[in-house]
Amino acid sequence: MEQRKLGNEGLAVSALGLGCMGMSQAYGPADEGESLATLHRAMELGVTLFDTANAYGVGHNERLLGQVLTDHRDQMVLATKFGIAGRSEGGRMVIDGRPEYAKTCCDESLQRLGIDTIDLYYLHRVDPAVPIEETVGAMADLVAAGKVRYLGLSEASPATIRRAHGVHPISALQSEWSLFHREPEESVLPTLRQLGIGFVPFSPLGRGFLTGEITTPDDFAPDDFRRHNPRFQGENFTRNVQLVNRVITMAAEKGCTPGQLALAWLVAQGDDIVPIPGTKRRTYLEENVAALEVTLDPGDLAQIDELLPVDAASGPRYQDMSHIDRST
Repeated sequence: MEQRKLGNEGLAVSALGLGCMGMSQAYGPADEGESLATLHRAMELGVTLFDTANAYGVGHNERLLGQVLTDHRDQMVLATKFGIAGRSEGGRMVIDGRPEYAKTCCDESLQRLGIDTIDLYYLHRVDPAVPIEETVGAMADLVAAGKVRYLGLSEASPATIRRAHGVHPISALQSEWSLFHREPEESVLPTLRQLGIGFVPFSPLGRGFLTGEITTPDDFAPDDFRRHNPRFQGENFTRNVQLVNRVITMAAEKGCTPGQLALAWLVAQGDDIVPIPGTKRRTYLEENVAALEVTLDPGDLAQIDELLPVDAASGPRYQDMSHIDRST
């Protein structure tokens, strides 16, 4: 598989990574045996970037990956995150960016993963109560200690990215970016390119919407978080399905699936872009990887821009957007 460079510090990964969260939480029940088989199949297909976090399944996801890392460390670029410390009694996400918390979380993640060094360590969410310079300073200490190789941020604003990068080189920003959420193109992506930072889009399939397989939110498992996501409710759902129908039509013309078209569009945005579609099944993994064989010419890209322009999707990304860094 094609290799792409993230940042200027030497981090190179496959053009498509694997988001592992769904193997432990959020998208209904998972089968550990199938999850492990999916991880092994990903390596067979040339995937090298595997994305997890200490918050996914409250450590379960890291332990799951640890079972594979033991025998395949040299085939896996392991990315994990810290900073989400749980939820309050009211259901709000609790963010913790304190330096001491960063270091404690790193040690705990290393133990769960069963490795000595994390390849890419992200701040999962920016803590508004802690100066980003202090958080990234602690992360830089982890690099100096040999516990981390490269640093990343998740869902950070341009101003925060610049401040963080001034403390220690940031190799990658992970944020939601897809045909259903194109906001990063306005100011985040230009900032990253000015600084030489790679972009790792999560939810590149619009949380499954862009696959064309979601026809009603009633199909979701009781514990699937999309049941409570604004984009999958009421009039928002109806409007968004109409947008997906546009993608379905164009995908049929290109001889690929809607999901493959959506991934191919992201991959075509530049060689500093590495999407991490999440799946817990080999079938969908293989379909996603095949998106790299879909070629989009300038005319195709212009048509997609017309079909799904910026801000086309209806509804906010989360019920509570307070955990998203919007500093200017």
